Amino acid sequence: MAVQKLYAGAKLRELRGRLSLTQKDFAGKLGVSLPYLNQMENNNRPVSTAVVLGLAQEFGFDVTELQAGDEARLVGDMREAMADPVLSGAAPALADLRLVAANAPSIARAFLDLHAAYRQTHERLASLDEALGREDARLQPSPWEEVRDFFHYCDNYIDAVDRSAERFASQREPDETIADAVIRALSAQQINVVYGDTNTVRHYDAPSKTLTISRYAHPATQSFQLLLQLALITQEALLDATLDLARFQSPEARSIAKVGLANYFAGAALMPYGAFLDAAQKERHDLEVLATRFGASIEQVAHRLSTMQRPGAKGIPFFFVRVDQAGTITKRHSATTLQFARYGGACPLWNMHQAFETPGQFLRQLAETPDGARYFCLARDVSKSGGAYNVPTRRYAIGLGCEVRHAPALVYADHMDLGAADAYAPIGISCRICERRNCHQRSVPPLERQLRVDPNTRGVLPYQID
Repeated sequence: MAVQKLYAGAKLRELRGRLSLTQKDFAGKLGVSLPYLNQMENNNRPVSTAVVLGLAQEFGFDVTELQAGDEARLVGDMREAMADPVLSGAAPALADLRLVAANAPSIARAFLDLHAAYRQTHERLASLDEALGREDARLQPSPWEEVRDFFHYCDNYIDAVDRSAERFASQREPDETIADAVIRALSAQQINVVYGDTNTVRHYDAPSKTLTISRYAHPATQSFQLLLQLALITQEALLDATLDLARFQSPEARSIAKVGLANYFAGAALMPYGAFLDAAQKERHDLEVLATRFGASIEQVAHRLSTMQRPGAKGIPFFFVRVDQAGTITKRHSATTLQFARYGGACPLWNMHQAFETPGQFLRQLAETPDGARYFCLARDVSKSGGAYNVPTRRYAIGLGCEVRHAPALVYADHMDLGAADAYAPIGISCRICERRNCHQRSVPPLERQLRVDPNTRGVLPYQID
């Protein structure tokens, strides 16, 4: 197999900017000529092995960041945006999109912001009668989408919050559960924790300094909610500093992100980075074993695995996704080259959708995307009881996966023929940008292809794709 050349001009320019070095000084420290550095920064030449070593030795740079997933995420997001019917004409070639993502990521993000603003405007016009006369009818990104993209482009790893949570977990007394450690920490703040007969999972009454946790909630949920509230109370300065750097465009987005960061702290304290990474590797990423060991739910474990991207101590790059019964993606993150659709649902050929039919079971799948990349996919249904007979149960399916080269490190891949070409199911990202011609689950034609319609012939699809 040919070795893939590494083009990382944007990363080199970003590092040089952080160090406040001129191109001449930067080239001198790396031991290369000024023209050679200029060519690498503009992706006219790949990054050489000598430069990679120089980055590590001279600057202590984590060279794995040169292959971070920003470029793949930008390319995936741009392809989906370019498939919008409003953009008529031939879509840019994939190579052109990769060139933009590699050489001008800020322009790519500006384009995505513009497209998101267009969608927001379109949705407002569709409900104009409701929007007329409202003071908040101004143009702005959806707060949920803005927060989702914040975590998306942070690689779903927030270093300062992660390390703070890990420090808290390390301060537990011998044989003390994480829940007891939180109660002790809250007690030091004169906050009383009670378990009540309520369907509200968590409620904090600031005037009385009373935190009420539902006794009906699962123990893993109780521990998680205790940690979340602890973060909101004791980590406020850290959370606010992180939010200041993010520069959200609305108070609503900032509030949503603050809860998201508190959730992140809770997961990172429940499953501390170092201990969790070590256990995951030793147990070959067995979700049930890890859930039992750390007092977490299977969904919490799967989501935590997708965040193990600490520089210098990275785990397997996983993708994680959660869908509801309608197929709508409610959570998504990918540290792999595979990127999910920003709008709409996931490919119906993914095994996540079958998980609803087989409750309590793990489903395994070998999958291949149209670009030839292969993945190992794991899916399972997740039911969240409301804690009482008259309270509805929420049902989801979660998907966890990685590039197939990492599959041997997962216990779930045992006894699967990873080398058999016919074992891989053809999956896509979005029908509008998927080029598969004869997919029996295709919902709409691909926008980048011409169609032929023969009224006298009906195949798998009611049209043919050239």
